[in-house]
Amino acid sequence: MEPVATHAPGTFCWIELATTDPEAAKAFYTGLFGWNALDTEAGPGVTYTFLRRGEQNVGALYAQEATQREQGIPPHWFSYVSTGDADAAAERAAALGGTVVVAPFDVMDAGRMAIVQDPTGAPFGLWQTRTHPGVDVLQEPGSLCWSELATRDAEAAGAFYTGLFGWERQTGDTPGGPYTMFSRSADDPAAGMLQMTEEWGEIPSHWMPYFGVEDCDAAVARAQELGGTVKVEPITMPGVGRFAVVADPQGAVFSIITFEHFGA
Repeated sequence: MEPVATHAPGTFCWIELATTDPEAAKAFYTGLFGWNALDTEAGPGVTYTFLRRGEQNVGALYAQEATQREQGIPPHWFSYVSTGDADAAAERAAALGGTVVVAPFDVMDAGRMAIVQDPTGAPFGLWQTRTHPGVDVLQEPGSLCWSELATRDAEAAGAFYTGLFGWERQTGDTPGGPYTMFSRSADDPAAGMLQMTEEWGEIPSHWMPYFGVEDCDAAVARAQELGGTVKVEPITMPGVGRFAVVADPQGAVFSIITFEHFGA
């Protein structure tokens, strides 16, 4: 299969699961989304598993590093944003008040990456494509469909991301409170953002991935059958679709969504 074209800068282009039990995670996600898993060698004794919809890459998973577990970091999904220049983007992120957690480095011939935290503490990756552009499909059932920032300071985060990626932002009222839409252009949404409240407890600022499904309620039931936990029961958003928040058996949290246009 020929690789897809490089994703436009400012696009959430890749997603990885760091898990304490790769085999169990593979069983859960292949059972939930119908994905298949392709193990590859990423170094001596290191396995990197591509998650695929048919022959299309939709993400990956790997065994969480011992240092992360020792620090109390739970299993989690981690999102990457496409950039034409990882070094320049990392430098810009630092100038805007972010923290460069891992400085830019080459990932063999696949690309160049860095890990950054925004000023409110939410981590994400920067990805500069060489031979690996990221996911082969977006915005369809069985693929990454949306990325949403839950943050302790929406104003600071908004200024950071618009400055870093050139996103535009527009905030409107929803039944759940103010919601910000980031866009690469007027008709090209990039991501969403919401302000965390006291009800979130001690959960830190974070990026949440949404995976598309044909039937949100059926997917929630299937996730439970496979050992997952429902964090937020299915909710309908008029004009958008129906979503829920789920944790896999190892504790990694993600959202599933059935967009109204899936049935179009």
